[in-house]
Amino acid sequence: MKQKTLALIVVLALVLAAIAVLDRQKAAPRNNADSSPIAADIQGLSPEDAARIEEKARMYPIAPELAGISGYLNADENFTIAGQRGKVVLVDFWTYTCINCIRTLPHLVAWDRAYRDKGLVIIGVHTPEFAFEKKRENVAAAMEKHDIGYPVVQDNGYATWSAYRNRFWPRKYLIDADGFIRYDHIGEGAYDETEEMLQALLIEAGTLEEEMPVTGLPDETPRVLTTPELYAGAEFAIPRGQELGNGEGWQQGSAEYQLPETVPRDRITLNGTWRLEEQGLVSESDAQLFLLYSAASVNVVVNAERMLKIEVLLDSEPLPAAMAGQDILYEGDTARLRMDEPRLYNVVSGPLGRHLLELRVPAGFSIHAFTFG
Repeated sequence: MKQKTLALIVVLALVLAAIAVLDRQKAAPRNNADSSPIAADIQGLSPEDAARIEEKARMYPIAPELAGISGYLNADENFTIAGQRGKVVLVDFWTYTCINCIRTLPHLVAWDRAYRDKGLVIIGVHTPEFAFEKKRENVAAAMEKHDIGYPVVQDNGYATWSAYRNRFWPRKYLIDADGFIRYDHIGEGAYDETEEMLQALLIEAGTLEEEMPVTGLPDETPRVLTTPELYAGAEFAIPRGQELGNGEGWQQGSAEYQLPETVPRDRITLNGTWRLEEQGLVSESDAQLFLLYSAASVNVVVNAERMLKIEVLLDSEPLPAAMAGQDILYEGDTARLRMDEPRLYNVVSGPLGRHLLELRVPAGFSIHAFTFG
């Protein structure tokens, strides 16, 4: 019995050690078996360079190539990761309605400006969550809004996402001048750490002479517990166990929803006629949507294909100007959310608190998700 216990302890220690090594390296799991053979990469190199590549291959995975790309923005169709050898590449998986991604974009834009002429190439791999995010013109509009000047490729079929075995928005990979993944980071934050590693790889590549002060933009990652992201479509909400606040629950197709006496916390609650679709909810008449949330900011992903202005109330009163989000306008005392394109809209921006949000919407309002900060 003691021998079995000792063996289990040894196995557990080995597992924990392996996890610690991966965490320190901040690199993706090895996938050289899925990539180009190392031999093909060292042909014609000096013995010293060939030995360096072979040594790296024992330590780091080769970065998979872009795959299944359906569109190129700020780049031509011959653009590849392999074509950036000698430079440091930052691959950023994002999608333009993701609030977590949006909060990272100022850092990426700043790094692009600071290091592009020092050997950095940023590649935004836009892998859409919602169908309307596949449209090139929508991605281009988001890039203009966020001042993105680096190359962005459209990974509409998730081929590059799958090649990197990724499961997260956002996620950043740093690839060295020889094409190996040396670092990756999931989610927001760690901006100084990422930039310091970026500089180290540029110095290693010989394109940056010495360390520079980091750009030092504010880290806007939320540090408090808020209402979780809420989806409004069968494809996303139901598998996540996100129930409606209405007692009748999700109804297939079109249904009349009755407002309950008490709106439950952290659940989308409806009043009026709504149609449940795979990726969202569509109002089929003048209707209302209620949400009792806990957060400082509230954002809503809407597929607006025509001008819509919807009335916004907070705690049964017009949304106060002091808590109005960036996309709110006022008509007298009435707060309205103005929408004219499919994207994420900022509805509320104020101090952290618990409030009852009410949206009074016309027929044809198409909502996909709420996000919070």
